[in-house]
Formats: sequence, C-alpha cells, structure tokens
Amino acid sequence: MSDATDATDATDATDATDAVDRAFAAALYAKGDEGVDTGAALLTADPAHVREALRRGEEFVRSAWQRGWQPADVIRIVRRELADHHATIAAELIRREIRRYKNQGLPPRWQEQVDELPKTAPRGDRFLYASALLELYRLLLRLPALESVGPAPGTPVHARVAHAEPRMLARIRALLAKAEATGYPEEAEALTAKAQELMARQGVDEALLAHRTHAPDTPAARRIGVDAPYEAAKAILLDAVATANRCRAVWNEAFGFSTVVGFETDLDSVELLHTSLLVQATAAMTKAEAAQRAGGRKRTKTFRQSFLLAYAHRIAARLDEAADHGTAAAGDEAGAAAADLLPVLAARDVAVTDRTDEMFPETTSTRVRSAQDEAGWHEGTAAANRAGM
Repeated sequence: MSDATDATDATDATDATDAVDRAFAAALYAKGDEGVDTGAALLTADPAHVREALRRGEEFVRSAWQRGWQPADVIRIVRRELADHHATIAAELIRREIRRYKNQGLPPRWQEQVDELPKTAPRGDRFLYASALLELYRLLLRLPALESVGPAPGTPVHARVAHAEPRMLARIRALLAKAEATGYPEEAEALTAKAQELMARQGVDEALLAHRTHAPDTPAARRIGVDAPYEAAKAILLDAVATANRCRAVWNEAFGFSTVVGFETDLDSVELLHTSLLVQATAAMTKAEAAQRAGGRKRTKTFRQSFLLAYAHRIAARLDEAADHGTAAAGDEAGAAAADLLPVLAARDVAVTDRTDEMFPETTSTRVRSAQDEAGWHEGTAAANRAGM
C-alpha cells in the first residue's frame, strides 16, 4: 500500500512539473501576452500545479535579491507596472521565500520591510489568480540588476557598529509626528527645528566618536521611494534634505526611487526629515488648493506641480542656510573646536562622494519641467517658509 502511494505521489509531482513547465513556456518566455491565458488554464487544471508554480515563484524572488532588489523595491515596481493584487501575490511569495532564512536572520532593515508588506488577501477566482501570478513572474523575470545597497539574505553579515541611540531616534520621531499633526505653522516649525537640532547633534557626535576611537565606519546606501505623481518635485525635495545632512541622492526615475548614500545616522535623519516634510507639504498643498478652488480655479494639476516645485526649491534654500549653523552648534555642544571638527566632516564628505561615484559611475542630469502656475509657486514658497525644519 505504501509503495503504491509513493508511486502515485511521484506521478502527481511529475505531472505538476510538466504542467508548470508548459505554462511557463507559454506565458513567460513567448513573445506577446496571449500565452498568459494558456498558461493560466494549465495551472488551474489542478491545485497541485498552482502549488508547484508558487514554489518556483520563490526562486524568482530569490533571484531578485541576488540582483540587488529588496522587498520594498519589488513591491514598489510591481505596483508601478501592474496592480495592487499583483503586489499582494508578490508579498505572499516574499514571505514564503524569507522563511528559508529564519535560522540565519535577515540583513539590517529587511525585517522592517517584510513587516510592511501588503497583507495576504483571498485568492478569489482561480483562473484570474493564475493569470496574475504569471504576469507577476513575467515582470520578476525581467528585473535588471540594481546597485547593491546591502547584502542579500543568506549572506554572512558582519556585526555592525551601533549608531544612533534608540532613545534619541524615538524623540526625533515624536517631535516630527507632532509637527505633522499640529494645525499651527509656528508650532510645527519649532517642533521640527528641535528635531533637526537633535539630528545634527547625533550626526556630529557619531562623526567625532568614530574619529577618536578609529572605529571602522564607512558610508552605506538606502533606497527611498519617490512615488507618483509629481516625482520630480519629490526627488528634488529628497535631494535637498540629503545634501543638508551630508548625503548624496541619485534618482532612478524609471523604478520610482532615489538611492541615498551616506553614513547610517545621517541616512536615518534624511529618511525621517524627508518623510515629515513631504507630509507637511501635502497637507499645506491640500489646504491651499481648496482655497484656490473655492475662488473658482480649476487647474488642479498645474497648481500642485508648481506648488511642490516651489516648496522643494525653497526648502533647499532654507536647509542650506541652516546646515552650517546646525553643524557649528552641535560641534560646540560636543566640545569640539572647528579645527578638529571640520577635517572630520570633510573626510566623511569625501568618503560619501567616493562611494556615490563608485556605485554610480555614470549619472545624467534631468531637466525638470518649470512651474507653470504662478499661484501654485507662491503658495508653495509660502508653505516652505512656514515648514518646520
């Protein structure tokens, strides 16, 4: 009885393998989209075929890790190129594949990305699910290699030097959250200014500590999503925040993210401050737009584009003005003379530039479409003047 059962299981496995091979040949490797329906029909003929296709999907995900992609990157490109239900399937595959590394641990920041994956949803119609699965695989199969911003799962990870104090980060997050929630511009400015002060202080403290202890500290890289619409203005805003915090940002317009290069503490500051300023800009834009529409204006798209461009432009100027003052104040608090502090920060700037040039030996400048709405520009500039930093 046992021998017969084993033989049946082996036959079923072979049938599933053959069916999935034919489904993939039709849907993934043939030209055009017609093969997706053929492949979906083959997969839905038997639940075992779908299970085998899902198992192989984990291999597609693993291949993406080896080409430099991370969970957040995969979900972002899937939503950009396909739809939310494809992203849900991708999240399911990522969770299945990540289980392989439960005994090894994940690289830094990966668990945070996994925790933020879309929630699992019911599969619904089997044919539609199989079609979406194959459409997802077509995309994953064609993902190009990206610049590495950290090791893939399964790669030995060396112990990291502790960076920003958790309590300090908690204080910064709390201040920025209050700045985003308040309806009073003056309060938002005071709260975010205090957060920026703490960021500058911890950045200088980290630089001096690494210098005095000769700690092995090198620039890292982090991808930050730059989502539609109005990506250019958002990328400009991120670049301004990165520059003010001694980092460099390189925008990948095709894939909807910027890669920010810098030391870990500064990268934390960039991500936190950029997110907060974007929230503040969106709230201010919505309020200003409502006032414009109440007055009979209807050019919503051009108003928003101009508003965000002006906001990013003015924030860049304000950040440049504040950078030198913040660094000097933080240095004084740390008890460092300019003669000691400036060479340390200069050396870190060189290291960041070298790492950026190494990762991106060929970059191009992008011409940004100019603002076309005068009211939007003025409102955006005013909102940036009111924004807390």
